[in-house]
Amino acid sequence: MRDNPDVADIAPMDLVVLADEEGNSVRIRVVGPMPSWPAGLAAEIIVETPFVSGRTDLVLDDRKLRSWAEALDTLDAGEDIAWMRMSRGPSVSIRLTGERDCPEVVVDDETRSMVTVRVPVDLPDDWITDHRDRLRTLLEARESA
Repeated sequence: MRDNPDVADIAPMDLVVLADEEGNSVRIRVVGPMPSWPAGLAAEIIVETPFVSGRTDLVLDDRKLRSWAEALDTLDAGEDIAWMRMSRGPSVSIRLTGERDCPEVVVDDETRSMVTVRVPVDLPDDWITDHRDRLRTLLEARESA
């Protein structure tokens, strides 16, 4: 039995995987419970391209996870999104038609590193469905923990 029942025993998993065959990717990896905040999940944004790579820490909570579900609905309706733009920490924007005529992901870490990275990613047709499934898996794991 856990000492703190509010802390979710979540195994590491990729909540977001925006990647293509060219080697460009932006992932959000849930690492596990946030030790200092029982309602939070420790995560990281990982950017990997043939040109640049980097990562930054992130904390996910129920509000951000609900906001991701809403962002997926917005993307499915054909509109761009800016996820976590109004919260502390990094934000992720997805533009369905970027500067290179394919989707692009913009990771903005204004508060810590002051770096913005724009990654063009040729996404598969079923990527939104895949991400809804990933979110559902995470939420079910949180409920059963």
